[in-house]
Amino acid sequence: MQGSTGSLLKQLSVKEAWKSTSSRWGGMEKGCETSLSQMEGFSMYGNEDSGMVGKKRVMVVVDHTSHSKHAMMWALTHVANKGDLLTLLLVVPPHKASESSCSTFLVNHLGSLCKDCKPEVEVEALVIQGPKLATVMSQVKKLEVSILVLGQKKPSPLLSCLWGNNSISSSEEFAEYCINNAECLAIGVRKRSQGNNGYLISTRWQKNFWLLA
Repeated sequence: MQGSTGSLLKQLSVKEAWKSTSSRWGGMEKGCETSLSQMEGFSMYGNEDSGMVGKKRVMVVVDHTSHSKHAMMWALTHVANKGDLLTLLLVVPPHKASESSCSTFLVNHLGSLCKDCKPEVEVEALVIQGPKLATVMSQVKKLEVSILVLGQKKPSPLLSCLWGNNSISSSEEFAEYCINNAECLAIGVRKRSQGNNGYLISTRWQKNFWLLA
């Protein structure tokens, strides 16, 4: 990364999140099968069937929203293979430090769900207090994340009509920045609206790629 982006990331990297908790589930039993799309950006990792397996760390940024849970399940079923480490990261803003116990309960619950669904994947749950963007970027680098997965929601059509590009929410800006600037492959995942199957997948190379499965 170069220019202003590199300068911004350099500034972010020196801002350390100030408190964290973690949980981890191990085990290598048999579980449900996985598939890995061969769209651009994924093929470098391969999958179990192709014999190109290399253990990787997949990080999903989670919170209380439904779109983050959809992203978590998509990562579990489409990206994480046997022996991989799935890290669930929940960032608590400093001004909401009092909510950290609820956040720990939530992320541990999500971790248990993942482990129950796919026991052969190692699951780690992290709760870190700090600025969200800086924390995610620093953890991607610190933990040497291979793939970062972020939930995205459908933009409000009403706000889009009223405000155009100015209607973009802070959560959408956060996801787009991570997709375009993270030091690993970053994937935005949005479940299609009710009645439509599949997901819309975005990377820095492709936007809103429709994945049926």
